[in-house]
Amino acid sequence: MFVVGQEYSRKNDIHGVYGGQSQGGISTPASHPMVFIFTGKSGEQHGYADGWQDSGVFLYTGEGQVGDMSFKAGNLAIRDHDRNGKPLLLFEALGKSKPVRFMGQFSCQSWDTFQGEDREGDMRECIRFHLVPSGTERSTTEDGELEEIEGASLEDLRKRAFEASVPRQSKNWNDAPRAYRTRSKAVRDYVLARAGGVCELTGKPAPFFTTSGQPYLEVHHTQRLSDDGPDDPRFVAAICPTIHREIHFGQNGIELNRQLIERLKTLET
Repeated sequence: MFVVGQEYSRKNDIHGVYGGQSQGGISTPASHPMVFIFTGKSGEQHGYADGWQDSGVFLYTGEGQVGDMSFKAGNLAIRDHDRNGKPLLLFEALGKSKPVRFMGQFSCQSWDTFQGEDREGDMRECIRFHLVPSGTERSTTEDGELEEIEGASLEDLRKRAFEASVPRQSKNWNDAPRAYRTRSKAVRDYVLARAGGVCELTGKPAPFFTTSGQPYLEVHHTQRLSDDGPDDPRFVAAICPTIHREIHFGQNGIELNRQLIERLKTLET
């Protein structure tokens, strides 16, 4: 797909292959489950700019040229990308008629608003998304091991996971990486508990037990090419490591992943 740091033609390599709006900063292809976002210098003329923060968060300003920004169209697509099972892919625009550079896959952890000028020079409310690189600063807990959560039922874990998967309004974007780790853990813990030690695709018991005596399964994100970062539990499964490798690297991987997606629809109606 795309490699971090490499340059691509927006027209040919992105829209020519996946479709989506070819103008503006947010593109939502109708026939492919992903959201493309583009960052550049255009916001500086209005007194704000996208960019990295010391905490490792990338601040991204939403779309809308006149009047207050609102959660519709592209802004809604960014906020709800995990709930909709759509990876968020960020590109840096290098200038007019120049290629774009792939910055990586991100997750919208939270958002806030601020006052800025619109196209006509009037002050308005702008939406600013707090994006965290997917898969960064993952929990140190063994990947396939469910931590002991005293007194938590499966329904408790499910509620916690679904609540954590929804981005919240927050003025403190520096807290986004910590919240991201908490969110990732909530989703992982629920999915492993839901599986109950049985592969959610094959129905077979986990192949072995961890050193702490728990069945070992691996967490797989069905809507992503990698297993980086949190997601909505409807698109995350606990499966045996052999099946997991086959999905990613085997000739039958696409079909197995499709079967798993259908299986999850039954598990999470």
